[in-house]
Amino acid sequence: MNQETQDLSKQQLKSRETKARIFRAARRILQQKGYEELSIKNICEEAGVSNGSFYHHFKTKDDLLSYYIEEQPSIDPDYLDLPANAEEAKQAIIFVYLNYVHYCQELGVAFMSNYYTPKNQSLNPLIRTERPYPIVTVHNYLQKAIDAGIIHFEQDLEAVTTDIRMIVIGNVFEWCLKHGKADFEENMRRSLKTYLDGLF
Repeated sequence: MNQETQDLSKQQLKSRETKARIFRAARRILQQKGYEELSIKNICEEAGVSNGSFYHHFKTKDDLLSYYIEEQPSIDPDYLDLPANAEEAKQAIIFVYLNYVHYCQELGVAFMSNYYTPKNQSLNPLIRTERPYPIVTVHNYLQKAIDAGIIHFEQDLEAVTTDIRMIVIGNVFEWCLKHGKADFEENMRRSLKTYLDGLF
């Protein structure tokens, strides 16, 4: 490995560490003080970085908040390959969201309670970034299965993914409302299965 490659690797590592430090600072502020206190100034002070460093990594505060989705445990792409039948497709979609449930639990009720606010524009599907949101994964998976003739439903795919997104948000809200005491995983599984069983 030459010096230039080593230097580039060090720079990339430093950049990744700074990005993670900014996110951890935002997470602490959300958990301890709530969304109202989550300003770029407060994030930079908490992280010990300059405003310039923040804007090097993120466009806005909400862009930073959407970054948390990248930290999810990744799903084996083979699992989301073409399903053999409709039942397998349902199980794969539920699996994607149970993976999300586990990630929400890792982040904790305090973070998720403050993250899921109408003020957080990173949740707005109309301005969604290119980040791998679970709903984007599910949309692409459903489209693939429809194109292959494996599943069929009358509703528009956008309407279906909106329904799924609302079911998921409802389950997150219920879990937060009950301070983590709701059966988050089982509620998510049951409500999605009920919806998907009625869909195809």
